[in-house]
Amino acid sequence: MDDTFENYESPGLIFKEESFKFIGICIEVHKILGRGFLEIIYKDAVEIELKKANLFYEREKQFDIIYKGEKLNHSFFADFVYDDKIMIEIKAQGEIVDAHYTQVINYLAVSKLRLGLIINFGEDILKVKRIVL
Repeated sequence: MDDTFENYESPGLIFKEESFKFIGICIEVHKILGRGFLEIIYKDAVEIELKKANLFYEREKQFDIIYKGEKLNHSFFADFVYDDKIMIEIKAQGEIVDAHYTQVINYLAVSKLRLGLIINFGEDILKVKRIVL
């Protein structure tokens, strides 16, 4: 993995090793595919890398939404949940916008997970944003 990951220290960084491992996989995918594909293409490539690395993940994991004690008819599906700890939202946009943050914050609240990563393959350099609840 890149030296910037190995040398970065932050006492408040949760799931540091797990998130860096996942980000490293995404860097590899972005290095090979670049930008310009649909999100589904990046998800497929990330899944190949996760399988090759023998890492635990769930793709399109379903989360029910409860409203006033009742389960709603519709659920949401996380792009990936990595190591039962990190919610991953894959994007292939020109940039990460406020609506993406809101989406992940809502997903974290429903899933009870603490860390979300928005990973955007749509820019020249892979962009990653961490959201902690």
